[in-house]
Amino acid sequence: MSTSKLKLYSYWWSSCSCRVRIGLNLKGLGYDYIAVNMRNGEHYSDEFKKLNPISYVPVLVDGDIVVSDSFAILMYLEENYPQHSLLPRDPKKRAINYQAVNIVSSSIQPFQNSGNRKFIEGKISSEVQNNWVKNHIERGFTALEKLLKDYAGKYATGDEAHLADLFLAPQIDAAIERFNLDMTQFPLLLRLHEVYSEHPAFQDAMPEKQPDAPSSRTT
Repeated sequence: MSTSKLKLYSYWWSSCSCRVRIGLNLKGLGYDYIAVNMRNGEHYSDEFKKLNPISYVPVLVDGDIVVSDSFAILMYLEENYPQHSLLPRDPKKRAINYQAVNIVSSSIQPFQNSGNRKFIEGKISSEVQNNWVKNHIERGFTALEKLLKDYAGKYATGDEAHLADLFLAPQIDAAIERFNLDMTQFPLLLRLHEVYSEHPAFQDAMPEKQPDAPSSRTT
């Protein structure tokens, strides 16, 4: 474990970065926030590619250790900074956490990713594009409602915040704030959203609270 202060390369609107910010907050780890302006293409710079060749945020730097990808970063933090474990001890609940994380990171978020949306921009109308994104969010949320119904307590898999919650919180926030999704069809996720809105570690990690955030979510 490094004794140097952690550095997080982040972008305010990145849900992947938000996951890590929540994890760092829950573990009580201080870090230097290094803003990467993805709107201006800073993530494609040669300097940033030295940290992460695929040009995505977040990237965590811990001394001479560099870790990219939100899941990899959170697992690194879990293994090296054990305070406030992000995984439950129960193996069944731990497996549910992994499944929920995978639904968000593989079956939902890539389809709303700004880079992927920019690639198809102009090829289809904005209305079709938004419906395409919403379809993937709704499909994933439907699966999450079923997956979590027998495990949820105050949080997704019990009465403490765990890894699944770190992925769910920014994804639900994006569904509401960016895509105006009707969340009444997902009562469990809507309830979790309300719980997250009352937890400082989650709220301090939200996009609008970041130092590089504009005055409104229009960027």
